[in-house]
Amino acid sequence: MTTPKDIEKDLRYLQLLAHSFPTIADASTEIINLQAILNLPKGTEHFLADIHGEYEAFQHVIKNASGNIKRKVNDLFGTTLRESEKRELCTLIYYPEQKLELVRANEEDLDDWYHITLHKLVAVCRDISSKYTRSKVRSTLPPDFAYIIEELLHERTDDLNKAAYVNVIIDTIISTGRANDFIIAMAEVIQHLAIDQLHLLGDIFDRGPGAHRIMDLMEQYRHWDITWGNHDILWMGAAAGNDACICNVIRLSLRYSNLVTLEEGYGINLIPLATFAMEMYKDDPCKEFQPNLNGGAESTNAKTQRLTAQMHKAIAVMQFKIEAQMYHKHPEWRMEDRDLLSNINYEKGTITIGGKEYDLKSNNFPTIDPANPTRLTEEEEALMKHLHHFFMVSEKLHRHLRALLGHGCMYGICNNNLLYHASVPLNDDGTLKSVEIRPGHSCSGLELMTDIGMQIRAAFQNDTPDDERQYAIDYFLYLWCGPDSPLFDKSKMATFERYFIADKETHHEAKGNYFLLRDNETICDNILDAFGVNGNNRHIINGHVPVHVASGENPIKANGKLMVIDGGFSQAYHKETGIAGYTLVYHSRGFQLVQHEPFTSTEKAIMQGTDIKSTTQIVEMSSHRMLVADTDKGVELNKQIADLKKLLYAYRHGFIKESERKK
Repeated sequence: MTTPKDIEKDLRYLQLLAHSFPTIADASTEIINLQAILNLPKGTEHFLADIHGEYEAFQHVIKNASGNIKRKVNDLFGTTLRESEKRELCTLIYYPEQKLELVRANEEDLDDWYHITLHKLVAVCRDISSKYTRSKVRSTLPPDFAYIIEELLHERTDDLNKAAYVNVIIDTIISTGRANDFIIAMAEVIQHLAIDQLHLLGDIFDRGPGAHRIMDLMEQYRHWDITWGNHDILWMGAAAGNDACICNVIRLSLRYSNLVTLEEGYGINLIPLATFAMEMYKDDPCKEFQPNLNGGAESTNAKTQRLTAQMHKAIAVMQFKIEAQMYHKHPEWRMEDRDLLSNINYEKGTITIGGKEYDLKSNNFPTIDPANPTRLTEEEEALMKHLHHFFMVSEKLHRHLRALLGHGCMYGICNNNLLYHASVPLNDDGTLKSVEIRPGHSCSGLELMTDIGMQIRAAFQNDTPDDERQYAIDYFLYLWCGPDSPLFDKSKMATFERYFIADKETHHEAKGNYFLLRDNETICDNILDAFGVNGNNRHIINGHVPVHVASGENPIKANGKLMVIDGGFSQAYHKETGIAGYTLVYHSRGFQLVQHEPFTSTEKAIMQGTDIKSTTQIVEMSSHRMLVADTDKGVELNKQIADLKKLLYAYRHGFIKESERKK
C-alpha cells in the first residue's frame, strides 16, 4: 500500500513520470491498458543456433516461422481447401513478390483470384494477430495500408452489418490496382507477427556463402537478439584489426571454397593473396589444402581448386606465424606450446609434440626461416598490411559489426531461460572455473561472461586507453581458440595437426568439463543458480556442438534442464548430424523442438511450393496457458503499474499537480 513516505522518497522520479502522464485520466488509462496486456497470451519465441552462412535455409525458416504459418493455415482451412491450395497460399505468404509474378503469368481470372486470396490472407493475419494488442499489431503495419489492414482485421464478414463494408474494401483494393502491393504487405505482416522474439545463439558466420545476407536480413528484423558464437567473435576480431583473426577468417573461407561473403559481401580484395600464393607455392601440389567441396560449395574447375589450395596454404602459414607471435606476447594465456612451427625439424621433415616425433605430410615451407620460424617475410608483412587495410575500411562489415554489438552479448536471460553459445567453464568437480581474462584479473560464471562482454566492447571504443584496447583486440584470438574460453572450451584447436600430421591421435581436441558434465541435472541447476535464473521451469539453451541425431543423440539433456539446439544448419554437417538444424519454439503452451530436413532451394519453394519438412517434438508443456503476466515483460509491466499507482496517489493527495497540457 502506498504511503506519503513512499511518495516523498520517489517524488523526483514521479515528477518525471508526470511529464508522460500529466493527468489522473492519463495515468488511469495507462494502468487499464497495461493490466489488459498482462492477460494476453505470451508471445512466441524462436531460438536458432549455428546458422553458418546458410542464408536460404535460414530465410525460409524465418519466413515460415519454423512451420508455424503452415500449421495456422491447416488449422484455419482444414478440409475446406485442397492440400495444393494450402501449399500455394503458404508459398504466397513466404515469397509474395516472386509468387505473384507466377500467378499473373498463369491465372486466367486475376480479379477473382485476388478477391479469394485477399480474404484468405486476412483470415490468416487475423488469427496470428489475435494474441497481440491493437497497438502492437499497428506498429507492424506498413504506413500505406495501416488503416485498411486494421479495419479488415477487426471486422468480420460473418457480421451481416459489416459484410458489404469488408467486401467493398477488398473490391476497391483490386479496382485501384493496389492488390499486389497489398498482398505483399499482408504477407510481411503475417511473417512479422508469427515470431514475437527471435533469439540467435551464435555462429552466423563461416562455412556457408550467405552470412552477409543473413546480417542484411537481421538489420531489417524487428525483435531479435544474439549471444555471440566463436565464429562471430572471429569475424568481430578481424573487424577490430586482429591479424590472427583476419588470417583465420580467410583460411576458413578458402577451406570451404566460399569467398562470396568475403569478396562480394564485404569487398575484401584477395588478389594480392592470390598473386603471392601463386608465386610462393607454384610447384607445391598443396594436397592438404584442397578445398572442402562437400559443404555445399559450387563445383569448381581444377585450375581454380589449385589456386584456392595455394591461397589456403599461404594464409594458413601466415596464421600459424602470427598466432605464435601472439602466444609469446601473452604468456599469461599459457598457450606458448601451440607455437608448433618452432617444433619442426625442417631438414628431416618431422615435428615433435609432447616428446613424440611425427612425420609431416608436407615439408615445403618456402616462407619459413628455420632460425626464426615465426617471423613473417617482407612479402608476408606487405600482404598482411593489405589484408588488414581491407578489413578496416569495409563499411558494410563494420555496419554489421555494429548490429552484432547492438543486439548481442555473451549470454542472455529471458523468461527463465539462460542462453549462451557454447559453455560455462567448469572445474573437474563441476564447480565454476576461475579464468584469467586479463593479467591479474580472474573470475568465473556470470562475472566471467559479463567481463568478457565488456572487454569485447572495449576493443571498439575510442575512449578506451590504448594499452587496454590493444589487449582487448588481442584477446579475440584467445576467445577463438583458448582452452578456457567459454566460446571454445577444449584443450587445443588442432588446426596445424589436421593439415600436416597423418596420425589422428594428434588431432584430438579434449572437450572441457562443461561438455563432459552437462547431462548432470545438478550441474545445470548450479549454473542456473549462479546466473540468478529462478523459477520451476528454467532451462539452459545453447548450441555450438552439433547433435548427432543420426547416431541416436538426444538434444534434450539433464532431465530437460539443458537443450542443445545445434542440429547442423551448415550443409557441411548434414551427413554428420542426419538433419539440417533445429528451431526451439517457446509459445504460450510450452516448448516444442522443430527438427528440420535439408532445404532444397528458394527457387523450388517458389516454383513447386516445396517447404522444409519439419518434425515437431513436444519438449515441455505448461499446465496452463502462459500469459504476458508470466514473462519478464510481465514483471516489468507490473513495476510500471505500481509506479503509475504511486503517481495517482501523488495527484490525489496534492504532492503533484495535474497538468492541463495534453500528451
